[in-house]
Amino acid sequence: MPNIKSAKKRVKVAAARTANNKNFTSAMKTDIKKAAAAIETNASDKEQAVRVAIKKIDKAAAKGIIKKNTAARRKSSLARKLNAGA
Repeated sequence: MPNIKSAKKRVKVAAARTANNKNFTSAMKTDIKKAAAAIETNASDKEQAVRVAIKKIDKAAAKGIIKKNTAARRKSSLARKLNAGA
């Protein structure tokens, strides 16, 4: 455990940011899974589900939660699934 006041604050801030990032990542993964399931079942709102997932992926990349290439790869994967199912 740190003794210096600023180091104690950094521990708190790092824990808070980690929790926020984990929460956002979890929500993003859930949206991706929902979109994949919608494509799989050929649901009527599959385009909407993919759009929501892609927006969430873009937001994560903009915030620095995931890297730019990871975001591109995940979006491309969803688009490929959608086009193959369509």
